[in-house]
Amino acid sequence: MDTVALAVTDGMLHFELALAYEVFDAAPAGVAGPWYDVVVCGPGPVRAGRFLLEPDHDFDRLPQADTVIVPALADVDEAPPAGLVDSVRAAHEAGARVVSLCTGAFVLAAAGLLDGRRATTHWAHTQTLAARYPQVEVDPDVLYVDNGSVLTSAGKAAAMDLCLHLVRLDHGSSIANAVARRLVVPPQRDGGQAQFVTTPVPAPNHHPLAQLFPWALERLDQPLTVEDLAREVRMSSRTLGRHFKVATGTTPLQWLLTQRIRRAQELLEITDDSIDTIAAATGMGTATTLRRHFNRTVGVPPDTYRRTFRSRNRSGLDEGERHHV
Repeated sequence: MDTVALAVTDGMLHFELALAYEVFDAAPAGVAGPWYDVVVCGPGPVRAGRFLLEPDHDFDRLPQADTVIVPALADVDEAPPAGLVDSVRAAHEAGARVVSLCTGAFVLAAAGLLDGRRATTHWAHTQTLAARYPQVEVDPDVLYVDNGSVLTSAGKAAAMDLCLHLVRLDHGSSIANAVARRLVVPPQRDGGQAQFVTTPVPAPNHHPLAQLFPWALERLDQPLTVEDLAREVRMSSRTLGRHFKVATGTTPLQWLLTQRIRRAQELLEITDDSIDTIAAATGMGTATTLRRHFNRTVGVPPDTYRRTFRSRNRSGLDEGERHHV
Protein backbone atom coordinates (compact mmCIF):
# COMPACT_ATOMS: atom_id res chain seq x y z
CA MET A 1 0.00 0.00 0.00
CA ASP A 2 1.51 3.31 -1.13
CA THR A 3 1.61 6.09 1.46
CA VAL A 4 0.35 9.50 0.37
CA ALA A 5 1.43 12.23 2.78
CA LEU A 6 -0.37 15.58 2.77
CA ALA A 7 2.14 18.20 3.94
CA VAL A 8 0.22 20.96 5.71
CA THR A 9 1.06 24.18 7.50
CA ASP A 10 -0.72 27.33 8.65
CA GLY A 11 -1.98 29.49 5.81
CA MET A 12 -2.89 26.69 3.42
CA LEU A 13 -6.16 26.69 1.53
CA HIS A 14 -8.65 24.01 2.52
CA PHE A 15 -10.10 23.33 -0.96
CA GLU A 16 -7.05 21.64 -2.49
CA LEU A 17 -6.27 19.85 0.77
CA ALA A 18 -9.77 18.39 1.05
CA LEU A 19 -9.82 17.53 -2.64
CA ALA A 20 -6.63 15.46 -2.41
CA TYR A 21 -7.91 13.71 0.70
CA GLU A 22 -11.15 12.78 -1.09
CA VAL A 23 -9.31 11.30 -4.07
CA PHE A 24 -6.73 9.23 -2.21
CA ASP A 25 -8.40 8.27 1.07
CA ALA A 26 -11.27 6.09 -0.15
CA ALA A 27 -10.99 3.43 -2.83
CA PRO A 28 -13.79 3.35 -5.43
CA ALA A 29 -16.33 0.55 -5.11
CA GLY A 30 -15.09 -2.79 -6.40
CA VAL A 31 -11.34 -2.21 -6.10
CA ALA A 32 -10.00 -5.45 -4.66
CA GLY A 33 -6.30 -4.60 -4.49
CA PRO A 34 -4.45 -2.28 -2.12
CA TRP A 35 -5.31 1.40 -2.13
CA TYR A 36 -3.47 4.37 -0.63
CA ASP A 37 -2.62 4.97 3.01
CA VAL A 38 -3.20 8.70 3.53
CA VAL A 39 -1.44 10.55 6.35
CA VAL A 40 -1.51 14.24 7.23
CA CYS A 41 1.84 15.71 8.28
CA GLY A 42 2.40 19.09 9.89
CA PRO A 43 4.23 20.93 12.65
CA GLY A 44 1.22 20.79 15.00
CA PRO A 45 -2.40 21.98 14.87
CA VAL A 46 -2.77 23.74 11.52
CA ARG A 47 -5.23 26.41 10.44
CA ALA A 48 -6.52 25.93 6.87
CA GLY A 49 -8.96 28.70 6.12
CA ARG A 50 -11.75 28.38 8.71
CA PHE A 51 -10.75 24.85 9.65
CA LEU A 52 -8.34 23.53 12.29
CA LEU A 53 -6.49 20.30 11.49
CA GLU A 54 -4.74 17.88 13.80
CA PRO A 55 -1.93 16.21 11.75
CA ASP A 56 -1.17 12.52 12.21
CA HIS A 57 2.60 13.08 12.14
CA ASP A 58 5.16 15.85 12.01
CA PHE A 59 7.24 16.62 8.93
CA ASP A 60 9.79 13.93 9.80
CA ARG A 61 7.33 11.42 8.36
CA LEU A 62 7.50 12.90 4.83
CA PRO A 63 10.71 11.14 3.67
CA GLN A 64 9.06 7.80 4.42
CA ALA A 65 6.11 8.46 2.11
CA ASP A 66 5.80 7.26 -1.48
CA THR A 67 3.99 10.45 -2.56
CA VAL A 68 4.10 13.84 -0.86
CA ILE A 69 1.38 16.36 -1.75
CA VAL A 70 1.77 20.06 -0.96
CA PRO A 71 -1.61 21.86 -1.12
CA ALA A 72 -2.06 25.53 -1.98
CA LEU A 73 -0.66 28.46 -0.01
CA ALA A 74 -3.03 31.33 0.68
CA ASP A 75 -0.35 34.04 0.50
CA VAL A 76 2.40 33.59 -2.08
CA ASP A 77 4.03 36.84 -0.98
CA GLU A 78 5.12 35.20 2.27
CA ALA A 79 8.07 32.82 2.21
CA PRO A 80 6.92 29.24 2.85
CA PRO A 81 7.97 27.83 6.24
CA ALA A 82 11.56 26.63 6.22
CA GLY A 83 10.63 23.40 7.97
CA LEU A 84 8.15 22.53 5.24
CA VAL A 85 10.60 23.40 2.46
CA ASP A 86 13.42 21.35 4.01
CA SER A 87 11.17 18.35 4.64
CA VAL A 88 9.77 18.36 1.11
CA ARG A 89 13.31 18.48 -0.27
CA ALA A 90 14.35 15.62 2.01
CA ALA A 91 11.35 13.57 0.90
CA HIS A 92 12.30 14.00 -2.75
CA GLU A 93 15.91 13.07 -2.02
CA ALA A 94 14.60 9.94 -0.27
CA GLY A 95 12.77 8.94 -3.47
CA ALA A 96 9.27 10.26 -2.88
CA ARG A 97 7.12 11.54 -5.71
CA VAL A 98 6.48 15.19 -4.82
CA VAL A 99 3.31 16.92 -6.00
CA SER A 100 2.14 20.51 -5.62
CA LEU A 101 -1.44 21.69 -6.01
CA CYS A 102 -2.04 25.25 -7.18
CA THR A 103 0.29 27.66 -5.31
CA GLY A 104 1.97 24.76 -3.52
CA ALA A 105 4.40 25.09 -6.43
CA PHE A 106 6.07 27.93 -4.52
CA VAL A 107 7.12 25.41 -1.86
CA LEU A 108 8.62 23.08 -4.47
CA ALA A 109 10.39 26.01 -6.12
CA ALA A 110 11.81 27.17 -2.79
CA ALA A 111 13.08 23.63 -2.22
CA GLY A 112 14.90 23.74 -5.57
CA LEU A 113 12.84 20.87 -6.98
CA LEU A 114 11.64 22.89 -9.98
CA ASP A 115 15.06 24.17 -11.07
CA GLY A 116 15.48 23.45 -14.79
CA ARG A 117 12.04 21.88 -14.91
CA ARG A 118 8.77 22.87 -16.52
CA ALA A 119 6.10 23.69 -13.95
CA THR A 120 2.79 25.48 -13.50
CA THR A 121 0.62 27.08 -10.84
CA HIS A 122 -2.58 29.11 -10.72
CA TRP A 123 -2.65 31.46 -13.73
CA ALA A 124 -2.90 34.51 -11.46
CA HIS A 125 0.50 33.66 -9.93
CA THR A 126 2.50 32.28 -12.86
CA GLN A 127 4.29 35.60 -13.48
CA THR A 128 5.22 35.86 -9.80
CA LEU A 129 6.58 32.31 -9.79
CA ALA A 130 8.60 32.96 -12.95
CA ALA A 131 10.02 36.25 -11.63
CA ARG A 132 10.93 34.86 -8.22
CA TYR A 133 12.42 31.62 -9.53
CA PRO A 134 13.86 32.38 -13.00
CA GLN A 135 15.46 28.93 -13.20
CA VAL A 136 11.96 27.41 -13.40
CA GLU A 137 10.30 27.06 -16.81
CA VAL A 138 6.81 28.26 -15.91
CA ASP A 139 4.03 27.19 -18.28
CA PRO A 140 0.91 29.31 -17.65
CA ASP A 141 -1.35 27.46 -20.08
CA VAL A 142 -1.49 23.87 -18.85
CA LEU A 143 -3.64 22.19 -16.19
CA TYR A 144 -0.70 20.23 -14.79
CA VAL A 145 2.88 19.23 -15.54
CA ASP A 146 4.28 15.73 -14.96
CA ASN A 147 8.06 15.57 -14.65
CA GLY A 148 8.04 12.05 -13.28
CA SER A 149 9.11 12.52 -9.68
CA VAL A 150 7.96 16.14 -9.50
CA LEU A 151 4.47 17.22 -10.56
CA THR A 152 2.68 20.57 -10.38
CA SER A 153 -0.91 21.62 -11.04
CA ALA A 154 -2.65 24.84 -11.94
CA GLY A 155 -5.29 26.33 -9.65
CA LYS A 156 -8.30 24.91 -7.88
CA ALA A 157 -10.11 22.37 -10.07
CA ALA A 158 -6.86 21.59 -11.92
CA ALA A 159 -5.71 20.00 -8.66
CA MET A 160 -8.40 17.38 -9.25
CA ASP A 161 -7.05 16.80 -12.76
CA LEU A 162 -3.59 16.11 -11.37
CA CYS A 163 -4.83 13.88 -8.54
CA LEU A 164 -6.82 11.77 -11.01
CA HIS A 165 -3.73 11.66 -13.25
CA LEU A 166 -1.78 10.16 -10.34
CA VAL A 167 -4.46 7.51 -9.82
CA ARG A 168 -4.37 6.80 -13.55
CA LEU A 169 -0.58 6.34 -13.42
CA ASP A 170 -0.79 4.04 -10.40
CA HIS A 171 -3.92 2.02 -11.18
CA GLY A 172 -4.91 2.61 -14.81
CA SER A 173 -7.61 4.67 -16.49
CA SER A 174 -10.53 2.40 -15.52
CA ILE A 175 -9.84 2.89 -11.82
CA ALA A 176 -9.29 6.63 -12.32
CA ASN A 177 -12.62 6.76 -14.16
CA ALA A 178 -14.28 4.98 -11.23
CA VAL A 179 -12.86 7.56 -8.80
CA ALA A 180 -14.06 10.37 -11.07
CA ARG A 181 -17.56 8.86 -11.21
CA ARG A 182 -17.69 8.68 -7.42
CA LEU A 183 -16.73 12.34 -7.18
CA VAL A 184 -19.00 13.28 -10.13
CA VAL A 185 -16.20 14.99 -12.07
CA PRO A 186 -14.75 14.47 -15.58
CA PRO A 187 -12.01 11.81 -15.51
CA GLN A 188 -9.78 14.03 -17.64
CA ARG A 189 -10.26 17.48 -19.17
CA ASP A 190 -8.86 18.76 -22.44
CA GLY A 191 -6.92 21.95 -22.97
CA GLY A 192 -5.18 24.16 -20.46
CA GLN A 193 -5.95 26.83 -17.94
CA ALA A 194 -5.56 29.60 -20.53
CA GLN A 195 -9.21 29.06 -21.44
CA PHE A 196 -10.22 30.11 -17.92
CA VAL A 197 -8.16 33.29 -17.60
CA THR A 198 -10.44 35.80 -19.30
CA THR A 199 -13.11 33.77 -21.11
CA PRO A 200 -14.93 31.15 -19.01
CA VAL A 201 -16.43 28.20 -20.87
CA PRO A 202 -20.19 28.78 -21.29
CA ALA A 203 -22.67 26.52 -19.55
CA PRO A 204 -22.87 23.22 -21.48
CA ASN A 205 -26.50 23.63 -22.49
CA HIS A 206 -25.79 27.00 -24.06
CA HIS A 207 -22.45 26.29 -25.68
CA PRO A 208 -22.58 26.00 -29.49
CA LEU A 209 -20.63 22.73 -29.31
CA ALA A 210 -22.65 21.19 -26.46
CA GLN A 211 -24.31 18.59 -28.69
CA LEU A 212 -21.24 17.99 -30.85
CA PHE A 213 -19.06 16.36 -28.19
CA PRO A 214 -21.39 13.42 -27.38
CA TRP A 215 -22.21 13.06 -31.10
CA ALA A 216 -18.52 12.67 -31.94
CA LEU A 217 -17.83 10.33 -29.01
CA GLU A 218 -20.50 7.96 -30.29
CA ARG A 219 -18.74 7.86 -33.70
CA LEU A 220 -15.09 7.40 -32.80
CA ASP A 221 -15.01 4.29 -34.98
CA GLN A 222 -15.69 6.45 -38.02
CA PRO A 223 -13.12 8.52 -40.01
CA LEU A 224 -14.42 11.90 -38.85
CA THR A 225 -12.99 15.06 -40.38
CA VAL A 226 -13.13 18.70 -39.36
CA GLU A 227 -15.64 19.19 -42.14
CA ASP A 228 -17.85 16.44 -40.69
CA LEU A 229 -17.81 18.12 -37.28
CA ALA A 230 -18.49 21.54 -38.76
CA ARG A 231 -21.39 20.21 -40.83
CA GLU A 232 -22.99 18.66 -37.73
CA VAL A 233 -23.14 22.03 -35.94
CA ARG A 234 -23.86 24.00 -39.13
CA MET A 235 -20.82 26.24 -39.07
CA SER A 236 -17.70 26.73 -41.14
CA SER A 237 -14.51 24.85 -40.34
CA ARG A 238 -12.83 28.10 -39.34
CA THR A 239 -15.65 29.03 -36.95
CA LEU A 240 -15.62 25.52 -35.51
CA GLY A 241 -11.90 25.82 -34.86
CA ARG A 242 -12.37 29.07 -32.96
CA HIS A 243 -15.12 27.60 -30.78
CA PHE A 244 -13.04 24.48 -30.13
CA LYS A 245 -10.05 26.53 -29.03
CA VAL A 246 -12.14 28.47 -26.53
CA ALA A 247 -13.99 25.41 -25.20
CA THR A 248 -11.16 22.88 -25.03
CA GLY A 249 -7.90 24.74 -25.55
CA THR A 250 -7.04 22.56 -28.52
CA THR A 251 -7.99 21.85 -32.14
CA PRO A 252 -10.83 19.58 -33.32
CA LEU A 253 -8.44 16.98 -34.74
CA GLN A 254 -6.27 16.93 -31.62
CA TRP A 255 -9.37 16.56 -29.46
CA LEU A 256 -10.56 13.66 -31.61
CA LEU A 257 -7.17 11.94 -31.35
CA THR A 258 -7.20 12.33 -27.57
CA GLN A 259 -10.65 10.73 -27.34
CA ARG A 260 -9.58 7.87 -29.61
CA ILE A 261 -6.53 7.19 -27.42
CA ARG A 262 -8.65 7.23 -24.26
CA ARG A 263 -11.12 4.81 -25.76
CA ALA A 264 -8.24 2.55 -26.80
CA GLN A 265 -6.93 2.59 -23.22
CA GLU A 266 -10.29 1.49 -21.88
CA LEU A 267 -10.65 -1.30 -24.44
CA LEU A 268 -7.14 -2.54 -23.71
CA GLU A 269 -7.99 -2.71 -20.02
CA ILE A 270 -11.44 -4.30 -20.10
CA THR A 271 -11.58 -6.46 -23.25
CA ASP A 272 -9.67 -9.27 -24.96
CA ASP A 273 -9.99 -7.55 -28.33
CA SER A 274 -6.96 -7.65 -30.63
CA ILE A 275 -5.02 -4.50 -31.43
CA ASP A 276 -6.49 -4.60 -34.95
CA THR A 277 -10.03 -4.73 -33.55
CA ILE A 278 -9.34 -1.87 -31.14
CA ALA A 279 -7.78 0.16 -33.95
CA ALA A 280 -10.98 -0.24 -35.96
CA ALA A 281 -13.22 0.52 -32.96
CA THR A 282 -11.37 3.76 -32.26
CA GLY A 283 -11.17 4.98 -35.84
CA MET A 284 -7.40 4.45 -36.09
CA GLY A 285 -7.77 2.17 -39.10
CA THR A 286 -4.80 -0.13 -38.61
CA ALA A 287 -2.84 -1.56 -35.71
CA THR A 288 0.25 0.23 -37.01
CA THR A 289 -1.48 3.62 -36.82
CA LEU A 290 -2.84 2.89 -33.36
CA ARG A 291 0.57 1.79 -32.08
CA ARG A 292 2.25 4.91 -33.45
CA HIS A 293 -0.22 7.38 -31.92
CA PHE A 294 -0.63 5.41 -28.69
CA ASN A 295 3.11 5.13 -28.09
CA ARG A 296 3.64 8.82 -28.79
CA THR A 297 0.73 9.91 -26.54
CA VAL A 298 0.85 7.43 -23.65
CA GLY A 299 4.57 6.67 -23.74
CA VAL A 300 4.32 2.89 -24.08
CA PRO A 301 3.02 0.54 -26.81
CA PRO A 302 -0.58 -0.76 -26.50
CA ASP A 303 0.59 -4.29 -25.70
CA THR A 304 2.73 -3.05 -22.82
CA TYR A 305 -0.10 -0.89 -21.52
CA ARG A 306 -2.45 -3.89 -21.56
CA ARG A 307 0.02 -6.10 -19.66
CA THR A 308 0.51 -3.40 -17.06
CA PHE A 309 -3.11 -2.50 -16.34
CA ARG A 310 -5.63 -4.91 -17.78
CA SER A 311 -5.44 -7.84 -15.36
CA ARG A 312 -5.30 -5.58 -12.32
CA ASN A 313 -8.26 -3.50 -13.43
CA ARG A 314 -10.38 -6.47 -14.45
CA SER A 315 -10.01 -7.92 -10.97
CA GLY A 316 -10.51 -4.52 -9.38
CA LEU A 317 -13.87 -3.64 -10.99
CA ASP A 318 -17.06 -5.59 -10.54
CA GLU A 319 -19.38 -6.19 -13.46
CA GLY A 320 -21.50 -3.14 -12.70
CA GLU A 321 -18.45 -0.91 -12.80
CA ARG A 322 -17.14 -2.43 -16.04
CA HIS A 323 -20.36 -1.78 -17.90
CA HIS A 324 -20.09 1.90 -17.02
CA VAL A 325 -16.45 2.51 -17.97
